[in-house]
Amino acid sequence: MNGRRIRVRGQVQGVGFRPFVWQLARRFGLKGTVLNDPEGVLVFASGEDLEQFEAAIAAEAPPLARVDAVESEPCDVRADDGFEIVASEGAGAETRVTPDAATCQDCLCEINDVNDRRYGYAFANCTHCGPRFTILKALPYDRDQTTMAPFDMCSACREEYGDPGDRRFHAQPVACPDCGPRVWIEPSSGGDAIVEAAARLRLGEVLAIKGLGGFHLAVDACNADAVALLRDRKRRPGKPFALMGTLEVVCRYASVSKTERVLLQDVAAPIVLLRKGEEALPEGVAPGQASLGWMLPYTPLHHLLLQAFEGPLVMTSGNLSGEPQVIGNAEAIEKLENFADAFVMHDRDIARRLDDSVERITPHGPMVLRRARGRVPGTLPLPEGFENAPHIAAYGGQMKAAICLIKNGQALLGHHLGELDEALTWDAFVQADADYADLFDHHPEAVACDLHPDFSATKHSYSKGLPVETVQHHHAHLAACLGENGWPLEGGKVAGIILDGLGLGPDGTVWGGEVLLGDYRGFERTHWLRQAPLPGGDMAQRDPWRNLLMRLDQAGMADLADQFLGVCPVDLLRQSVTAGVNAPMSSSAGRLFDAFAAALELVAGAQSFEGEAAMRLEALALEWEADVEGYPFDVRDGEIDPAPLFRAWLQDRESGVEAAKMARRFHVGIASVFGRCARELVESGRAKAIALSGGCFQNALLLDLVARELQDLPVLIHTKTPANDGGLALGQALVAAARWDGRRA
Repeated sequence: MNGRRIRVRGQVQGVGFRPFVWQLARRFGLKGTVLNDPEGVLVFASGEDLEQFEAAIAAEAPPLARVDAVESEPCDVRADDGFEIVASEGAGAETRVTPDAATCQDCLCEINDVNDRRYGYAFANCTHCGPRFTILKALPYDRDQTTMAPFDMCSACREEYGDPGDRRFHAQPVACPDCGPRVWIEPSSGGDAIVEAAARLRLGEVLAIKGLGGFHLAVDACNADAVALLRDRKRRPGKPFALMGTLEVVCRYASVSKTERVLLQDVAAPIVLLRKGEEALPEGVAPGQASLGWMLPYTPLHHLLLQAFEGPLVMTSGNLSGEPQVIGNAEAIEKLENFADAFVMHDRDIARRLDDSVERITPHGPMVLRRARGRVPGTLPLPEGFENAPHIAAYGGQMKAAICLIKNGQALLGHHLGELDEALTWDAFVQADADYADLFDHHPEAVACDLHPDFSATKHSYSKGLPVETVQHHHAHLAACLGENGWPLEGGKVAGIILDGLGLGPDGTVWGGEVLLGDYRGFERTHWLRQAPLPGGDMAQRDPWRNLLMRLDQAGMADLADQFLGVCPVDLLRQSVTAGVNAPMSSSAGRLFDAFAAALELVAGAQSFEGEAAMRLEALALEWEADVEGYPFDVRDGEIDPAPLFRAWLQDRESGVEAAKMARRFHVGIASVFGRCARELVESGRAKAIALSGGCFQNALLLDLVARELQDLPVLIHTKTPANDGGLALGQALVAAARWDGRRA
């Protein structure tokens, strides 16, 4: 045997890996072939320096590649004609699809070079950047399997595409003004579309702009009237708008650390939450918030538009309230005509809708709030002990829905889909289920879902006709955090502080403020927030004052509640609670945050979006930077009672203590009491580490305070997957795999 058969596994298709291997082979004087196949990249090579060649494959991989394994074995290699790149082979999907990547510096230079043939071209890309997942229809990743198939390459593009020495070799979306997609604006005055779009934005108009994963609605972020107009048209009174600007512009309006700058410039180009800077934008951009969500331009079209506009833009999802983002040109005109004054369109179809990812940097590392464009469909390796896990599909919860597939030692956590109560979001969920199964050749042996029988995702799981593993909501949160951190299957038990809005407990009540002791296979609840009624059921999530009423009544402060909430129908709610009508009991930490936000009068009436009260409470607490003593809680027989908190708050209120200090004391109190309870489990030897999960840990201040409370102990947090319900499916899949392994044993 004169050579080697080398298998490269990982994110190695659509990233210029074959030309990279071809160039390496020439450097080392080797003969042979390289090709794509369903398992990744396959190399046959012969020559003198095979050891060095094999080592360089992983050490010098292209920027968008992720090499998980390089496996080789001796074989005969017939290679009389040097080293060649040959056509893809086979169907199926053992390899990973590359996420969409922001415009690279080389392509950016070209669109700004008047002497380059792609000068001013809105669709320049190469193997180091550009659309991937949003244009892919099937594997293997070849041009005829993407939405670029209708565009026949001109001779110049075909020459680049076929030259292994060119950075556009087999860049499937390769195009130029002569042969590729085009951009236009409707209605149009007949001029350049980008120039006209910038002019309309300067006039205060609302534009619908087609991007990679869907349409955005854009306005001049410095124009308070334009921002208010967009809010009025979209009926979105308070939810923060995302912003787009150049790095120079972002640094004018936000405080940007070195780490945050790196994240902004990541190839995923996520929205990054940044503290407001000295120069202010209109309050209407993000009412009552301490941070703004900024992203850099991530397509040539965005770069060209920002260059023409010369300022920051609001860039929010183009959709009807509650519906998914629109992706088609006709769909955009039909659904956004009442929002937009003009439409910036192009004729490259979007194969699947993807929202922008949302992330932030905390004192303890990155935090993912929404996992979507640029991050999906990246995978996570399964922890030790899951090597023989079967194919499993997990379907998450009702809110922030996402799908997870387990296959061959990897977990693929899909993109953010939204709330499944909305019919079109449900359609997108069903489509995504079929889509991921086809793209990744996934054939599940079992499915996993939430314990709640009325969740749409749960019903969908049972419709599969496969074994179903139901997983309690907060157990799934715990398992997701363990899995992301590589906690071994037999790694021992962990104390989980799980704080979120709601999840059905095995006792039939609504959980949400728990300390769990468990592992992948099971758990016990050791501590919990004292349960309180949710008067009106789902309406208690909408109206923070309902939760304040219940907590004040429990604390023996009913007279104060009557005075403080006099304009609200408090007697009617009390009657319904006494009668047990639509008032389920809940230990939800999220509703406690709502109650205290109502105590500080941060939200008048109903919340205009999910999490508004808690976000305003965090923003207010960040205004008080001095150390404070946390509000007290009683802990007895595992129950954590917040009644002392509200009595202490009343004393502060009557003493004229600043609202920011009270908001800070609330956060410190929560962190302290849950931290102490979890610490007991580690110090007693019952747990080996502490995991922090649940949607409340999107609150960076809370995360920091709890981590500081536990700083001398091993603490596991989310950095790659959402702590909120967007990570549930990962935890469900791991629990199902662990239990499956037990059944087989």
